Amino acid sequence: MVATYVLRAMKCRWLLLAWALLNLTATKWIGTWAAAPQPPIPASLRTFRNQTVRLIVHTSAGGARVRIKISNIFGDHPLLIGAAHIARRTTAADIDPASDRTVTFHGQPSATVAARSMVVSDPVNLDLPALSDLAISLFFPEPTAATTTHILAKQTNYVSPEAGDSTASANFPVANTIRSWPFLTGVDVEASARGATIVAFGSSLTDGDGSTTDRNKRFPDILAERLQNDGRAELGVLNEGVIGNRLLSDSPPETVHLFGAALGQAGLTRFQRDVLDQSGVKFVIVGLGINDIAFPGSFTPQNQMVTAGNLISGYRQLIKRAHREGIRVIGTTMPPIENSFFKDPPLTFFTPEKEAVRQKVNDWILNGKEFDAVIDFDAVVRDPSRPTRILPAYDSGDHLHPNDAGYIAQANAIPLALFTPEIRARAGVR
Repeated sequence: MVATYVLRAMKCRWLLLAWALLNLTATKWIGTWAAAPQPPIPASLRTFRNQTVRLIVHTSAGGARVRIKISNIFGDHPLLIGAAHIARRTTAADIDPASDRTVTFHGQPSATVAARSMVVSDPVNLDLPALSDLAISLFFPEPTAATTTHILAKQTNYVSPEAGDSTASANFPVANTIRSWPFLTGVDVEASARGATIVAFGSSLTDGDGSTTDRNKRFPDILAERLQNDGRAELGVLNEGVIGNRLLSDSPPETVHLFGAALGQAGLTRFQRDVLDQSGVKFVIVGLGINDIAFPGSFTPQNQMVTAGNLISGYRQLIKRAHREGIRVIGTTMPPIENSFFKDPPLTFFTPEKEAVRQKVNDWILNGKEFDAVIDFDAVVRDPSRPTRILPAYDSGDHLHPNDAGYIAQANAIPLALFTPEIRARAGVR
């Protein structure tokens, strides 16, 4: 009997050791960069003809193996990628040639992405530092309309002349520049089993409207920098913001002449693709709702005014869906919109009735105790002398979107303790 107990104890110890070793060596994919796919603004639809685009993205987490995601989700026809390369960017459109790697798809150097679909590349061995610039080059051998894109890149990207495949060029031939990300929607890196992804899910206030182009001053960028500086190397931060996006409704049909469907699907609709389906996601920071309040009477008829109850119901749906996947949901209050405007066509957004809805929803976010945590962005950027408007020092000029200083202040208000190993464990990260 004693011998049996001894053998059982030894077996348990060996099993525990084996489990520990497995977790030490196990790896997983996490997101280091992302951009939410959108249809293009109709008047700005771009077509590439026998051209290469070199797209610059800024990483959050680093890694030694990388893969990319290409989306044709809004395309009606197959998308042909003739060739793809990935490398570390040096300056402008140029790369470090020693870092240049061919990207393959199912072992092939080209890929056809079906309409309404997306593909993930094969892994590439590449030493990719955190907080660095990565160049992803895609060659389009056929006339290719950029029917799936991300409009507000706040990043200069590069287009070659109509001269064929330039994906491997160390000194990229530039015919013109664009400030969008056509077709590219994600970059993943391989991390240990303890790695995790944080998704910032929102509107233009998440997308970085008002920040300086090529400076990476959106609040998710600053959060990623803070995490890395704090030693949290295996926490990736993804920006899934979309300009003009609403929680409850798609891009308004009333603005089809201006934007088409470019303001995106309702947050409730795109939540699966842009949050739940992301690699290694364990946290989501929700920043949607202000456009649902602001649009009636400007971009949509006044009779489409939403109530606080409408928005709270939408938030509850997101929370429930995320919790089913073991994802913690962090709510953010909505900043003020007094005197906010849209330049072309000239529109204003603020009314006392809308302000009352904003206040009711913010009160529920702060005190309803239904989010796993809350960040009070409203308190960070509002003017203490007039809380219904943004602080002038943080105003990008339209009295709605923060400038670089405002986004930095928001990111600095996010407690890094929200992402400690103990909390990550409760979110399902082992």
